[in-house]
Amino acid sequence: MRLCRPSFQPDPPLRLHPLDLIAGEDLPLHVTSDDEEESQVASSRDPDFSFRSRFHLQNPIDAMALSGLLILPQAFGAIYLGETFCSYISINNSSNYEARDIVIKAEIQTERQRMLLFDTSNSPVESIRAGGRYDFIIEHDVKELGPHTLVCSALYNDGDSERKYLPQFFKFVVANPLSVRTKVRSVKGSTFLETCIENHTKSNLLMDQVEFEPAPNWTSIMLTADENLSETDSKARKVFRPPVIIKAGGGIHNFLYQLCSSLNESSPMKVEGSNVLGKLQITWRTNLGEPGRLQTQQILGSPIVQKNIHSRVVEVPSVIIMHVPFSVHFSLTNQTDRKRGPFEVHLSENESNEDRAVMVNGIQTLVLPPVEALGSTKLSLNMVATKLGVQKISGITVFDVQEKNICDSLPDVEIFVYSD
Repeated sequence: MRLCRPSFQPDPPLRLHPLDLIAGEDLPLHVTSDDEEESQVASSRDPDFSFRSRFHLQNPIDAMALSGLLILPQAFGAIYLGETFCSYISINNSSNYEARDIVIKAEIQTERQRMLLFDTSNSPVESIRAGGRYDFIIEHDVKELGPHTLVCSALYNDGDSERKYLPQFFKFVVANPLSVRTKVRSVKGSTFLETCIENHTKSNLLMDQVEFEPAPNWTSIMLTADENLSETDSKARKVFRPPVIIKAGGGIHNFLYQLCSSLNESSPMKVEGSNVLGKLQITWRTNLGEPGRLQTQQILGSPIVQKNIHSRVVEVPSVIIMHVPFSVHFSLTNQTDRKRGPFEVHLSENESNEDRAVMVNGIQTLVLPPVEALGSTKLSLNMVATKLGVQKISGITVFDVQEKNICDSLPDVEIFVYSD
């Protein structure tokens, strides 16, 4: 028998009286003395023998309509991936003789593997008397979908010292309790992972944990709706966080994570072209606290393209005045294992000077010396803004003189230009 919760035995909401089989609801309140049998039955109940009186509560606990009796499960019931399958097994000797030297085995068979859960081969049960039994409990963490077979067997000596073998097979199917759908989006250099979890079981699921375990070159932060709370409220929120309950039969809940690369800008990519972001660890409990746990496969994002030369803006003045020169500081990193350079830094010629709002002030091309392997250098450009409002610094490219190709382009930087 599978060790799962029993169900309550409810009382019928409308109680039946034997006289209902003879007379209907129009039965008079006082039964005539000519019918002695009906009089005895009616006198055993309340004098007001009407349907109204059958709803009166004789005891406050009657309002539950539960008799206090429990019904044991007659089948394995629903078994889901990630749960712990627990079963109570009883070996009964229904013969008139004593069984001796009993080797008992219990194992789970799936389409892929066979797992031994209980075995007394090394120390057989000495004997089970006639009419006696030997009981034990097995547990198994369900990690595969599809059909499963619980095989229980006993090898014993009967009353004539003849060796006999008795197998029993119990089949059940493991279903998927959850479906997990993910979306990966990149917005302004940040990567966001949206996760949608749908409940396929027949009971509500209390989510203990939905944690994203990032790959070695990533870090993750779960984004919630209460990010603007005070520090005190935020700490209390973490301790006394509201439960996340996903309703039975198709209920869904969404989680959002922000992913950031944990690699230093001055170091090369550890895995070239890798697009593995990480995986989700999901734990939950059912209505009666039964635990479950699942782990998703690796979640993939956009492929990471390794750059040999990487440039980034380090500092931009907070206040920029129109027609007043200002300096933009940026760094150049060599992410290869050999010396690269020299380099030329200049504005691209895709736009005319008339259309540009921010231009280089002074020398148009800046020459940089070679950069050692895995090294970096810092430089600054003197620029001037010619238009007011929100403008963009764009088109700054890095040209490798030795390789004769464009290595990298600085990302666009938005600035606000003030008047005098």
